[in-house]
Amino acid sequence: QVQLVESGGGQVQPGGSLRLSCVASGVSLRYYAIAWFRQAPGKEREGISWIHDSDGRTIYKDSVKGRFTISRDNAKATVYLQMNNLEPEDSGVYYCNVGGFIWGQGTQVTVSS
Repeated sequence: QVQLVESGGGQVQPGGSLRLSCVASGVSLRYYAIAWFRQAPGKEREGISWIHDSDGRTIYKDSVKGRFTISRDNAKATVYLQMNNLEPEDSGVYYCNVGGFIWGQGTQVTVSS
C-alpha cells in the first residue's frame, strides 16, 4: 500500500521556522519527481516547490524563493521542506506529492502572532 505521511506542521510566529517531513511507504522515491503544495483557507491548492528525480534540480514559487528549501533523502524515503522567515501568508495545509499522483494527508501550518 502506497502512503505518504507529512509531519512537522504547527503554529509559529512571523519570522519563525518549521521543517516539514514527508515519509513514503510502498513506493521508491528515487524514481519520481516530488513536490510540496499548500492550500490556504478558501483558496486552491498551489504548488510551491519541486525537486526532480534525475538531477535533484529544485524549483520554487516566487513567493517562497529564498526562504524555503526542498530536499530529499531517497534512502530514508523522506522529503523535507525547510521553511524559514515564515509569513502569515504561508499559513495553510501543506501536502507532499510524489510523481504527480500520490498525495499525503497534509499538515497544518499557521503563522500568526
